[in-house]
Formats: sequence, C-alpha cells, structure tokens
Amino acid sequence: MLIRKLFLFPFHGIKEYLREKPLFMPLKPSQINKFTMFKLPSAYFAGVRAKEISEAHCVTSVKHKWINQNPFKSMFWAVQGMAAELSTGALVMSYIRENKARVSMLVANNKATFSKKAKGRITFLCEDGLKIKEAIEKTVETGEGVTCWMKAVGKDRDGDIVSEFEFEWTVKRKS
Repeated sequence: MLIRKLFLFPFHGIKEYLREKPLFMPLKPSQINKFTMFKLPSAYFAGVRAKEISEAHCVTSVKHKWINQNPFKSMFWAVQGMAAELSTGALVMSYIRENKARVSMLVANNKATFSKKAKGRITFLCEDGLKIKEAIEKTVETGEGVTCWMKAVGKDRDGDIVSEFEFEWTVKRKS
C-alpha cells in the first residue's frame, strides 16, 4: 500500500510521507462494537451498539428486551447509562487515538434525567466531539488534566426524549 501511494505521489519522499498526519479517521462502529464485546461484555450482552461516529457526533442504540428490563417492564436505567456513556466515550477514544499521545480517560462525574419509560429501541446521540477534541489537545500540550462535560440524549422510535445523560470526562497525558 505504501509503495503504491509513493508511486501515485512521486514528489514526496518516504520520510515526508511517513511524517504526514492523516486526516481524522474516527473509529468505525464495528471496531467500537468489537471493543465492547471484549472489554465491556455487560454492555454488549445488554444490546448496546455503536451505529455511527464522526468528528462531531456519535450515535449508539439499545433495544428493550428481557435481559435489560427492570421490574416495571421498561429498560433498566443503567443499560441506558451504558449506551449514553458509550456515545461519549467512543468520541474520547477516537480523539485519543488520533492524537497518538498517551492519554488516560476517566468519567469523574455524571448526571441523568429520565422523562419517559424506555421501551423499544432507544438511540443516544452525543454531539460534543469537538469539545473533547479541544480538551485532549490542551492536555497533550500542557500535560495537565482537563475536564469536559459531554451530553448524550436518548430518544425512542417516535423521537420523544426518554433520558438525558451528562458525563464529566477527565483526560490527562500520561508520563
């Protein structure tokens, strides 16, 4: 592959090509889902899946079923929390990966609001990708820990808001 690209761009030498920083390439939903299967098995078996990711947003979803329900026959709040956290955390992981610096990530705090019973498929959207990008760039530059609040909104099939989660992510450059 590298050889083919060098022939397509003959004016670039090998060293210059290797030094070029590629454009933002977020993790793919399939990579995120594979990660959850091995590193977050409770989320995977509850049905939490990444659907879409870009520079600015991430979409995850989870379907109400027997394994993730509460005694009131709706989705357990913690399952919604896992899907919401994944929509924010996938963006954090993507930007850490892009930066190629050793950065730790941790949820320091969270808030949740529930407005309707969660039944059917619930889709969570986080649109704070650029906020976490700035936080990670700042921690890489300064070496200091930086916090960033990210919000994920969960909606049902009809577009009604079911729950809203906010996560305070702390990122810090590892020494």
